[in-house]
Amino acid sequence: ECILSGIMSVNGKKVLHMDRNSYYGGESASITPLEDLYKRFNLPGTPPESMGRGRDWNVDLIPKFLMANGQLVKMLLYTEVTRYLDFKVIEGSFVYKGGKIYKVPSTEAEALASSLMGLFEKRRFRKFLVYVANFDENDPRTFEGVDPKKTTMRDVYKKFDLGQDVIDFTGHALALYRTDDYLDQPCQETINRIKLYSESLARYGKSPYLYPLYGLGELPQGFARLSAIYGGTYMLNKPIEEIVIENGKVVGVKSEGELICDPSYVSDRVTKVGQVIRVICILSHPIKNTNDANSCQIIIPQNQVNRKSDIYVCMISSAHNVAAQGKYIAIASTTVETADPEKEIKPALDLLEPIEQKFVSISDLFAPTDLGTESQIFISRTYDATTHFETTCDDIKDIYKRMMGSEFDFEEMKRKKNDIYGEEEQQ
Repeated sequence: ECILSGIMSVNGKKVLHMDRNSYYGGESASITPLEDLYKRFNLPGTPPESMGRGRDWNVDLIPKFLMANGQLVKMLLYTEVTRYLDFKVIEGSFVYKGGKIYKVPSTEAEALASSLMGLFEKRRFRKFLVYVANFDENDPRTFEGVDPKKTTMRDVYKKFDLGQDVIDFTGHALALYRTDDYLDQPCQETINRIKLYSESLARYGKSPYLYPLYGLGELPQGFARLSAIYGGTYMLNKPIEEIVIENGKVVGVKSEGELICDPSYVSDRVTKVGQVIRVICILSHPIKNTNDANSCQIIIPQNQVNRKSDIYVCMISSAHNVAAQGKYIAIASTTVETADPEKEIKPALDLLEPIEQKFVSISDLFAPTDLGTESQIFISRTYDATTHFETTCDDIKDIYKRMMGSEFDFEEMKRKKNDIYGEEEQQ
């Protein structure tokens, strides 16, 4: 919602942005001080002395990293919201196999040294990566007999003779699929996802992920600031008494225009599509077997733990100004599949022991039943279990398209900005 209010303001729309909460970011806020997190999860008492100053904490309710070459970074660069934020590269990405975690190789040298694969498997995998790097959907000479719109990804893996373990980590740790449904779909999307991962990795070398200092709550604030610069109005602590409908159209919240909101504001226009469990864990130590990284991501592919969806862990620390000195925040998340979600997430929590304090939340996932074209109410989807913003950006582009009737176009935004600010500003 904040990103859209920023983009709409840049596009010359009049924007009034209200939030019933006293902080930015709604569901995806960063909570500070630590005392507030205890209150939010109804934990008795206050945080122990050992946790340091409450003000040193900024704990994300929904963990996500940014792909260095991904859509959100592009949105940040084009809108220049980057001037309000500082990013750090996440130190490593790990994948779970047979009860242990291994670093996802980020260079050829690492791939050759990795114990994830045997020697011959490595050669085949390298061939596959070279193929993906050279693949260009507009140049059939790069296809090598693969039809990007017809050949399934399963067949592409077969073509390179890749084994199950390698398929697991390629599909889940590189292409970042949450399930194995993608195997029987045309391979173009998967190849593009692996390319995005590789290109993001090439930018900074340690991992393809970035994370803002002071937590993800900085992102909505940055876009809210952008909206304000272009004349938008932002109101916190503003409960929405009533969404006024006339002739089936929203005419306002005691005002008029179109409305973009998350599902919690219009429960009668959304449908529940699942649940996510997230467990925020406070640790006094880095995660074992990660080379004492002060930030990382761990992906547990569903096959490894007999599930249908992956389990994710995002870990950040005082290095990102989100925790007291010497403390680490690890957040495990997954899509709920059974009546006992806490048991489902146990494989992730086992990797984090000993855990000093944990905060468990189970959230319903909602999707709009109303496209908004008639009612002019454009509803976003609830944040899913993925650990990066690509699906969120797809939703943003989808809402933009439903609302404006045209595709979201980065180049167009650049031109509009030049019209408003003139060229000199761009230097």
